[in-house]
Amino acid sequence: MHSTNSPPSPEIPFPIAPKPAYQDVSNTPPLPPLMDSVQSHSTDELVRMMKKIPLFMTNLDEAGGTDGEEENIQVEALRALQYEGTRAEIALGFKERGNEMVAEKRWKDAKEFYTKGILALKASMDADINTTEGDEEAEILKEKQVEEACYVNRSLCNLELQNYRSTLTDTAHALSLSPSSQKALYRSSLALLHLSRHTHALDACTRGLALTNPSKSASAQHTAFLALRTRILDAQKTFTEAEHKRVSEKERKKKEQLCLSAALHARGIKVRMSPHPPDLEDARIFLGPDPLKATSRLFFPVLVLYPVHGQSDFLKAVEETEGWGGVLGVVLGGEGEGVGQGGNEKGKGGRQGMDEEGKGGNRLPWDKEGEYTVDGVESFMETKEGGMVKVGRKVRLLDVLAGGKVEVVDGVVRGFVVPKARVGAWVEEMKGRKGR
Repeated sequence: MHSTNSPPSPEIPFPIAPKPAYQDVSNTPPLPPLMDSVQSHSTDELVRMMKKIPLFMTNLDEAGGTDGEEENIQVEALRALQYEGTRAEIALGFKERGNEMVAEKRWKDAKEFYTKGILALKASMDADINTTEGDEEAEILKEKQVEEACYVNRSLCNLELQNYRSTLTDTAHALSLSPSSQKALYRSSLALLHLSRHTHALDACTRGLALTNPSKSASAQHTAFLALRTRILDAQKTFTEAEHKRVSEKERKKKEQLCLSAALHARGIKVRMSPHPPDLEDARIFLGPDPLKATSRLFFPVLVLYPVHGQSDFLKAVEETEGWGGVLGVVLGGEGEGVGQGGNEKGKGGRQGMDEEGKGGNRLPWDKEGEYTVDGVESFMETKEGGMVKVGRKVRLLDVLAGGKVEVVDGVVRGFVVPKARVGAWVEEMKGRKGR
């Protein structure tokens, strides 16, 4: 037979409930006590009993004995601890634990204790606590003092954790309780400094400084506020200078862009951006040497494409008055004396092995047959209608782009270079593609 009404013990967590009368268990082997203590109860019963165990309970008021059940001694002990002392005393206990964590620089744990102290002061207490009118006033004053201390100390934790806006919230609460709190003003000022709100930081620091007395023992606070004020003024000066520089730079770039647009318009050069322009890094169209002078010259990034072999070269800046032969001289070698600022400065590094002046023999490593020489190639640029225009070696970049027949797409001039012997086949191939 199964045991009935067996009380819980270290071996079984729950009492074993008696089996119903209609259930014949005479021929059923008994279950192990641990399993029987669980299976003899419904799920709801198990949950209700678990809530009486301190590890699993969620509400002290619901965890005690009800409906004639035996009182839960552990719960009653916890309930007694919960209401041990006044609100101020409970909050003070949390504050002191927080102070211990601060001493160990355990900022998150300290913050948690100070928060519990604040919540303890807002909790309702039993109405049967006997206090006289004088005691009640003293208790209210004590609560106010502990609450201010919890907010001030929690502001330190938030400051150390770099929660600067939370620091301001805590110091605001502390100052509402004690407007002359030097710690609250100091930490508020420091948080505002970190948020670059220099005017407000200086105001809080000035208010705190006015509360100190350098001639007395509080001179340490006075010195601290003076040092903080110096930091704020230095940071404010640096911030103002940086902001002025940023605004000036923004205005300068705006003027440069207006001058560039005017220069392109005056020359009749059309520039169009595609939906997905390539990343050119620092390569761009610009006016040089002075981007704000009308007498400056335009420089263009140039992409030289070799469609027959699927290769390319890139020059970061080619002057508008440079002949196309100069571009070929840089990328192919042979004739040409470089490409203005592009060939000698900005364009360096466009292809490995290219020297500064672009002189020497053919240097295209993939040109095994030596087809690509300045005299052995023809060059073309695509028109905005999709056709091709031939570009001679003596034609300046400006002459090709002026008038808008050839567009500069995505800020890059594109030129196609084809060996003379392959021009016919390549042109027919391009026509076939356009026809599809």
